[in-house]
Amino acid sequence: MAVVVPRNFRLLEELERGEKGFGDGTVSYGMEDGEDLEMTNWTGTIIGPPGTVHDGRIYTLRIHCGAHYPDQRPDVWFRSKVNMGCIDPRDGRVDSTKFPTLMQWRREYTLETILTELRRDMATSANRKLPQPPEGANF
Repeated sequence: MAVVVPRNFRLLEELERGEKGFGDGTVSYGMEDGEDLEMTNWTGTIIGPPGTVHDGRIYTLRIHCGAHYPDQRPDVWFRSKVNMGCIDPRDGRVDSTKFPTLMQWRREYTLETILTELRRDMATSANRKLPQPPEGANF
């Protein structure tokens, strides 16, 4: 029988990983407010992949982990304007019906998983050459 890690312990693990840094530095995340004892609101950063219209751009995101995270997927919004097939152009929300990681959410997925997969999606043929809003524009 697998041990189910409680929400706050899981989020503490994610916070620790986010603070220490991981991977090649092209995605990162942390708490939006260090005083948020429920660890609900997070901020993320993605550096656009090379060889795409996103190359070198820095995108910021808002992530909301509800009371049932990680059993239920978080809500994710881009703060930086971006044109991608899975992003609602009105408010920057990542559409869970168009982004497989959120649509097929699994408890094992993490904030890092979401950011890494969004970055990977930027490099797909559907998104790599889409015209983009001016750099620095926000929702």
